[in-house]
Amino acid sequence: MTDIFDIYLLEAMVNGILLGGVLALLALGLNLIFGVIDVTWICYAELVMIGMYGMYYLVQVFGLPYYVAAPFTILLVAGLGALLHWLVIAPLLSAPPINQLLATGGVLFVLQSFATVAFGIDFRNLGIRMPVLKFADMHFSYSRLLAFAAALIGMLLVYFFMKRTYIGTAIRAISQDRQIMALMGVDTKRIYLNTSALGGALAGLASCLLVLQYDIHPFVGLSFGPITFLICVLGGLGNFVGGFVAAFVFAEIISLGGLFSDLEWGYVLAFAFFIVMMFIRPAGLLARRS
Repeated sequence: MTDIFDIYLLEAMVNGILLGGVLALLALGLNLIFGVIDVTWICYAELVMIGMYGMYYLVQVFGLPYYVAAPFTILLVAGLGALLHWLVIAPLLSAPPINQLLATGGVLFVLQSFATVAFGIDFRNLGIRMPVLKFADMHFSYSRLLAFAAALIGMLLVYFFMKRTYIGTAIRAISQDRQIMALMGVDTKRIYLNTSALGGALAGLASCLLVLQYDIHPFVGLSFGPITFLICVLGGLGNFVGGFVAAFVFAEIISLGGLFSDLEWGYVLAFAFFIVMMFIRPAGLLARRS
């Protein structure tokens, strides 16, 4: 009995790691935007939802292979992120934070309503059935393994982009001191736009991975949007390392909670953990030092 329990426990822990990779990718995009532009996109998960619909139509309607549709979807959501910045965020950069939150919250409802009118409320799926990996009496979904690997590669590419390119260096510099970079002649408006596009591209990549695991409907963002926001807050808004650590902490709590009870209780425990940590570390686990 103990051996069986140990197998289930190990399986839950590994599944938590796989889930943490995707959550870390989502948190990376949101933290990138906040760290550079200092605006929290409440509507970030809805960009992922639009990307999931994009994948559905490219694969199911236009008949493109998954690996061909994915780059198009990433570019689509990157363009949507840049458009969102140009239309909504840029005019509000000097506005109070509450105005920015209300504006991105409004975009959330606009995108949900648009998807409801344009696509209906029916649940759709990509129609791709992936096998299950069996190893030592444990079972792991290939879709989660693929999502974890792709998320890890995506995060490494972003890391090298931020370290080895001029735009990446400018993004890191602006995130540390906006005023000084503007005085040095850096075009902050262009960097902000590029950051929003990069954040959108990460949302597009996440949509390509999540569409293999979730049904598509206008409110699918509610399945991972709130948890992504809490991960960013727990890790310290704008802190990439903190968000990465918090993503895996949340994922393990959710997975282990699902082992001992059910998945819904796993999310309840994760939210309870977040509330307790806000009393202990209100600025986040690894909050940025001013």
